[in-house]
Amino acid sequence: MRAFVVEKIEDEKFISSVKDIDIPKIEKDEVLVKASYSSLNFKDALSSIGNKGVTKVFPHVTGIDVSGEVIKSNNSNFKKGDKVVATGYDLGMNTDGGHQEYVKIPASWLIKIPKGLDEKEIMVYGTAGLTAALSINELQENSINSGKVLVTGATGGVGSIAIVILAKLGYEVVTITGKKDKIEYLKSLGANEVILREDFDISNKKPMLSEVYDAVVDTVGGEYLAHALKQIKHSGVATCCGLTSSHELNTNVFPFILRGVRLIGIDSVEIPLEKKEKIWGKIAKEYKNSNLEKLTSQITLDEIKDAYEKILTSKATGRYLVKID
Repeated sequence: MRAFVVEKIEDEKFISSVKDIDIPKIEKDEVLVKASYSSLNFKDALSSIGNKGVTKVFPHVTGIDVSGEVIKSNNSNFKKGDKVVATGYDLGMNTDGGHQEYVKIPASWLIKIPKGLDEKEIMVYGTAGLTAALSINELQENSINSGKVLVTGATGGVGSIAIVILAKLGYEVVTITGKKDKIEYLKSLGANEVILREDFDISNKKPMLSEVYDAVVDTVGGEYLAHALKQIKHSGVATCCGLTSSHELNTNVFPFILRGVRLIGIDSVEIPLEKKEKIWGKIAKEYKNSNLEKLTSQITLDEIKDAYEKILTSKATGRYLVKID
């Protein structure tokens, strides 16, 4: 079968290409899935260049999510013909991922695709969509059901999908981007206002700023999250799921003790399967939006390498959907 394989040829040197490899054999409580679609995420791109924080086992097949059809099952919860999806856990990290024709997956990582989504639609969302939906679910569970929401990293996968879902739910969406040529694109997704990165004054060292946002969906971390926290209204919420700006957060306690702001971390990797099922169910119903086609570029296994280069150099916009031939 064909697969996108990353190989270590010497210390700190890696190569990647589409290769023919053997179809994996499954053992107890494992399922063999014929892959239909996968997607590309920042973590996949890091794995492709041998980032030790993501992948330590080589040769390695990237792809932290996948949808497809069960071909063989050694677990009673799944049978041949079931349409399934897997995201997170160790898939695509040190376990071969979704960028191959047949994927061996532990049954404990799989769920059946909920009614309302098909194999393609669920991977248009993929890990990025699941993360965005988890963030928005936290807003709702903390009584932020309307108002002005700031989305950072707006042209990325998580940010773009967050805009679409928030707009559908009736929030007023404000976005931050460093790409001036993407302002109209972001507005077409549902953004009411677009702030350019240079106009978001992260150099302002005041410990608190005027209350502007009911909530923040942050995908970049660093100074952008720190600056946004100072502008959240009383009892507001910020969710945090990324670190493309920085993994460090230099802030103060005033937003938390004077305004009751809550900072909630979002993890889509190790959360219980039951919570993933719940959120995928929301994506299939109240969060579902056909506007995602505007932010999706469909590619093949042979086009993954070029797409990774764009992701790693911040030239990518929206989502890459990988059709597994």
